[in-house]
Amino acid sequence: MASELEPELQATDRSLLDCSAEEIAGKWLQATDLTREVYQHLAHYVPQIYCRGPNPHPQKEDMLAQHVLLGPMEWYLCGEDPTFGFSKLERANKPSHLCGRVFKVGEPTYSCRDCAVDPTCVLCMKCFLGSIHRDHRYRMTTSGGGGFCDCGDIEAWKEGPYCQKHDLNTSETDEDEDPLVHLSEDVIARTYNIFAIMFRYAVEILTWEKESELPAELETEEQTDTYYCMLFNDEVHTYEQVIYTLQKAVNCTQKEAIGFATTVDRDGRRSVRYGDFQYCEQAKSVIVRNTSRQTKPLKVQVMHSSIVAHQNFGLKLLSWLGSIIGFSDGLRRILCQVGLQEGPDGENSSLVDRLMLSDSKLWKGARSVYHQLFMSSLLMDLKYKKLFAIRFAKNYERLQNDYVTDDHDREFSVADLSVQIFTVPSLARMLITEENLMTTIIRTFMDHLRHRDSQGRFQFERYTALQAFKFRRVQSLILDLKYVLISKPTEWSDELRQKFLEGFDAFLELLKCMQGMDPITRQVGQHIEMEPEWEAAFTLQMKLTHVISMMQDWCALDEKVLIEAYKKCLAVLMQCHGGFTDGEQPITLSICGHSVETIRYCVSQEKVSIHLPVSRLLAGLHVLLSKSEVAYKFPELLPLSELSPPMLIEHPLRCLVLCAQVHAGMWRRNGFSLVNQIYYYHNVKCRREMFDKDIIMLQTGVSMMDPNHFLMIMLSRFELYQIFSTPDYGKRFSSEVTHKDVVQQNNTLIEEMLYLIIMLVGERFSPGVGQVNATDEIKREIIHQLSIKPMAHSELVKSLPEDENKETGMEAVIEAVAHFRKPGLTGRGMYELKPECAKEFNLYFYHFSRAEQSKAEEAQRKLKRQNREDTALPPPVLPPFCPLFASLVNILQSDVMLCIMRTILQWAVEHNGYAWSESMLQRVLHLIGMALQEEKQHLENVVEEHVVTFAFTQKISKPGEAPNNSPSILAMLETLQNAPYLEVHKDMIRWILKTFNAIKKIRESSSSSPVAETEGTIMEESSRDKDKAERKRKAEIARLRREKIMAQMSEMQRHFIDENKELFQQTLELEASASAVLENSPVVSDKTLIALGPAKTQVSEQRQFVTCILCQEEQEVKVENKAMVLAAFVQRSTVLSKNRSKVIEDPEKHDPLFMHPDLSCGTHTGSCGHVMHAHCWQRYFDSVQAKEQRRQQRLRLHTSYDVENGEFLCPLCECLSNTVIPLLLPPRNIFNRRLSFSDQPNLTQWIGTVSEQIKALQALRKEESVPNTASSKNAASVDELQHPGGFKPENPYSESIKEMLTTFGTATYKIG
Repeated sequence: MASELEPELQATDRSLLDCSAEEIAGKWLQATDLTREVYQHLAHYVPQIYCRGPNPHPQKEDMLAQHVLLGPMEWYLCGEDPTFGFSKLERANKPSHLCGRVFKVGEPTYSCRDCAVDPTCVLCMKCFLGSIHRDHRYRMTTSGGGGFCDCGDIEAWKEGPYCQKHDLNTSETDEDEDPLVHLSEDVIARTYNIFAIMFRYAVEILTWEKESELPAELETEEQTDTYYCMLFNDEVHTYEQVIYTLQKAVNCTQKEAIGFATTVDRDGRRSVRYGDFQYCEQAKSVIVRNTSRQTKPLKVQVMHSSIVAHQNFGLKLLSWLGSIIGFSDGLRRILCQVGLQEGPDGENSSLVDRLMLSDSKLWKGARSVYHQLFMSSLLMDLKYKKLFAIRFAKNYERLQNDYVTDDHDREFSVADLSVQIFTVPSLARMLITEENLMTTIIRTFMDHLRHRDSQGRFQFERYTALQAFKFRRVQSLILDLKYVLISKPTEWSDELRQKFLEGFDAFLELLKCMQGMDPITRQVGQHIEMEPEWEAAFTLQMKLTHVISMMQDWCALDEKVLIEAYKKCLAVLMQCHGGFTDGEQPITLSICGHSVETIRYCVSQEKVSIHLPVSRLLAGLHVLLSKSEVAYKFPELLPLSELSPPMLIEHPLRCLVLCAQVHAGMWRRNGFSLVNQIYYYHNVKCRREMFDKDIIMLQTGVSMMDPNHFLMIMLSRFELYQIFSTPDYGKRFSSEVTHKDVVQQNNTLIEEMLYLIIMLVGERFSPGVGQVNATDEIKREIIHQLSIKPMAHSELVKSLPEDENKETGMEAVIEAVAHFRKPGLTGRGMYELKPECAKEFNLYFYHFSRAEQSKAEEAQRKLKRQNREDTALPPPVLPPFCPLFASLVNILQSDVMLCIMRTILQWAVEHNGYAWSESMLQRVLHLIGMALQEEKQHLENVVEEHVVTFAFTQKISKPGEAPNNSPSILAMLETLQNAPYLEVHKDMIRWILKTFNAIKKIRESSSSSPVAETEGTIMEESSRDKDKAERKRKAEIARLRREKIMAQMSEMQRHFIDENKELFQQTLELEASASAVLENSPVVSDKTLIALGPAKTQVSEQRQFVTCILCQEEQEVKVENKAMVLAAFVQRSTVLSKNRSKVIEDPEKHDPLFMHPDLSCGTHTGSCGHVMHAHCWQRYFDSVQAKEQRRQQRLRLHTSYDVENGEFLCPLCECLSNTVIPLLLPPRNIFNRRLSFSDQPNLTQWIGTVSEQIKALQALRKEESVPNTASSKNAASVDELQHPGGFKPENPYSESIKEMLTTFGTATYKIG
């Protein structure tokens, strides 16, 4: 077949090469109907050049096409030899100040972080290296292909819009000059004619849908029966499926099939068979049959070869148009006019519209070619860019719907051009005002999410694969909305206000469908069977996070817009809460003489949702009212009187209670989906528009209502109202043998509630809540991140939230709060917190996770110990609240708050009667500290003639109310200061009392309101002064002694160096570390060592903490705690024996406690030193035994240890063991505290008692030797003698330790 074609092809080629482009162009110039002439020429020659066989020959085809088809057009256009014509045009053209280089896939692009208007503004490498931005902070990325260089676009850059090359062109170019003035009239006319015909031809043939007949103008007489079986690309089938199918369908080798598949993936289509119709149809049916089993089949068409030929030339023509317009801006302008000219069919009939609306029907290669043409023509001509933007916006909905139903990636869709249009600020504003673009984008987005529940909220449950696929594609619309909003307007017109607020309405409709979506109910009894779908809702939230922030930024820029937006948002929230009290009956709560009406609602029983975007948006707008001072300028325009604070706080409070209950382990049966939701709620990606805004909404509510009422509602939602409203409830609760879990849960909930109050009062670093600016907020984030540990730049950036420009703002403030420690030979450079910033550390910073909080606490306490300061971590001094939030501080001195504090302190004072925890007490102490700091601030900043209404110190000095007359909070703190079980918190209590006294002094000096003095405080102060003097004296002695030792050390070193000169170098290196160790080691002074005996001195105890290798929990070694044990191995040993041949004759009567001097046999105990809880070890040992029993039933193999004899392997190091040794404190530590020597007997009493005991023993011996007939009198006398009072001290150990001592003793006896 091929050999028959060869001579025929050569003859054709010769006839084609004989054609003269000049002659054809001359013929066209004389023609009356140019369109018909050109079409006839194309109809005759295109099928002769393209698609002459099964495989394409691109180089040959291009050469012939240039000679026969494109050459005449170029001659016609120039009116002379194109080589001269085009160079003339180029010389006459003024060079563009726009670069417009279209990026290839993988090409490097540069964006300036200081000057780019948004992150999509990029430069090509040449422009970047020749611009001022190379010396700025920049971001380098690789292009995905399809964008173009923004050099020369003044709207893309805050400064330096031109590189050196394009800067030269700006002086010559007049922005509004018409580029057509540089062309002669006949060139304009000819160009217009040829462009109109060729562009129309290309569009017509590329969008042609018939497979075996051409448009009428292109039909020729002789029709051949040659067809192609054309395979098209899709994103559903894999390479392997396509290769396998092709091998079966067209009988090709694997290598050929791989070639076909690669070309299909790259260009979007490829012919896989060439021949007559029947031959190609057969291949098509095999491909369709093989690929339609699981998914939709591969797209295959049997196309006539002449249609394929014309389509191939159509693509060549579009590329040619793109290169021709590069010679002159005038040619570009003509092509844009031709493309956007309305056709005879009215709307959407222009060539550009036709191409855009057929986008999803075209194959990949065709799309790429016409997108590039649009970029080099429409987007490079500023006048037509605007007109094209309007066409794009008008067709936006259709284009997006086509994209969503199509399966090709975003970069192959015309919808991807949105980034080139919407990110231009002037175009974006124009499209918002003239085309209502914001509303269009949001409505289009919502049209795709039609799956709603009965309340109209989005429902992502049981999403089908197709719906999930559509949802992924629809998310690109959110990106478009972000592009439109990314550059903020500097001045507002009335139209812009109106259209923005219309868009805001549409956005509220979207958020309304999200408010309360994915509600969850607590699982009780059995674990949830199916993990519910939660990711879709969070994906939506994450994608919208920046859009929500940008909406607020836009509102903040105009007072009228802000007021209207606030009203609209409040109205929508009221609608969402329409059924606020439906089915939730009202109840009245009362504590301390305050009462409030609320509803009966339990988070642990009812439905609750973590998605509340409408509430959170309102919280954001409320802060803006405060920040922009609109709330104070136009209070009459705002609906602040209509606000119902209980309604505002209800849902955010439920959400925070849900988090607390999850932390308390109450929702374990709801599976991982809920844990993940809580994680993302607090995560840096989402928290700015979720958790942070919930805190702000509660702050808003509290600042507008009676704090006592708020606290009662809060106690009720946390399900703790009963505990704090009933006197002595705690005592009753712990005395009943309740379920241990419930006590634990309640304790955690109380801790979480106190933490929430700390956050409400302490988190005032958002501009608008507190009197701070944005840099203060970032500084504080960085300070708290570096409080955990020094961090590398990348680590720190990850922990900070990014704005829509991917900026964290860290670089601007980092120098102020941290030092940079350069990397050593290995490792990374680290930022370390400056010591002066440590005072701003807040232990209860709201962005700490639990792990981070404990790490930060440990690090800060360690730092304080190193600096020889006390280890209290008092609350930092906070900036004042803005006036709108100023009343928030009153929560600290409200009656209900004082009642909560008093109750918890009471529990701590009577620590055995109640179920309470140290964390709870620590939080209460922190709150008291915050209140004292607040009062101190108020007093120091008080203006003349003003009365300070914040009087926390007076309230904590008063004792409780009449019925139970509890002591004052102050008195309880003084009691707790000396409690031995609160060693850790002593410093904090001392700090509180010291601050209290300082405030008292300030009050007395200003004598505005003297506080009643308490005797306890004075006594406490004087005793503390003595304490201080004693500590100072001891420190001085220790210092002198240390200096003496140091002098001895250096003397010895000198001596040593003289003797060992070659070791001198190492000595120098070690000297520094030795002195550092000495500095830190506590030295006991000679004078502090005092005698032993009954009046011996109390030695300070070293507390010992160990970690269980099985459960990883840390525990202090104490006699009253549960036992901690070491894995051990006991064996018989004759190492020290003097008589190894000796055998014990009667082991039953042998007493192991009295050993023969020949030490014939003993026991040896060894341990690997790994520590476990006794109960953890017991569980492990039981499981080893159970496993052994199962193993014996299954396999008769031997193990390396004998389980029947109690052997096991240490769980960590697998060392052979057969018992455990309990960890005990040194006896002096135990008996120090417990033995009072005052009640010990003197020598006379002791001798008397011992002789009584000896008599009793003798009487018993006699009793055993005398026969049973002994008189009852004798027996009675023995009874009298049997129990003389001994001197046994009480056994101080806990039951658990006693049991382990028995276990160890038994093992030793059995083996030894």
